[in-house]
Amino acid sequence: MNTNTCLDSLPPLVMKKRRALALLLAPFAMIGTGRAKPAADLTVGEKLLTEFWEKIYNLPQDLGTIDRLCTEDFILTTSGKDVVGRAAFKEWARSFSSKIRDVKLRSLDMFSSADGTRVVSRWVVTGFNRGMFGTPPDDQPVEFTGIAVWEVRDGKLAHNWVERSALELMQKLKGEGK
Repeated sequence: MNTNTCLDSLPPLVMKKRRALALLLAPFAMIGTGRAKPAADLTVGEKLLTEFWEKIYNLPQDLGTIDRLCTEDFILTTSGKDVVGRAAFKEWARSFSSKIRDVKLRSLDMFSSADGTRVVSRWVVTGFNRGMFGTPPDDQPVEFTGIAVWEVRDGKLAHNWVERSALELMQKLKGEGK
């Protein structure tokens, strides 16, 4: 049986460079895979966001966490509109979560800018419909994905720009496009 691969035919210098490159890039091998990084490797923003997801969009919901993790002038930009200030955001989060029974957010991926001022996250929310998008609270299973970009300022979350698969979920809940 021939166990030779196309790599076996590369000159030794090329193989040496490939090994060196692999060793150099090894610390970044987990980036973008959706696998959790060890807590010690998380940036300040990633630590803030991990706690934020856990306490705000999972049960039991603890909206007091917003005061600790977010700046006073926190902004949520969603659907092209700004929700400004921690108090307004708490009300938005309370209302949003009230429309999903057993709400659960699972982080799929998270990474930071080199200077630590931005965190990007990819996530999925699951639960059961309690009247999202003005639909009857029929307890249909809901699942939607999203991507959020976060500004980190002075060790707190300052701004969140979020996009989610709302159209697809609304169509499903309204029985459109089956």
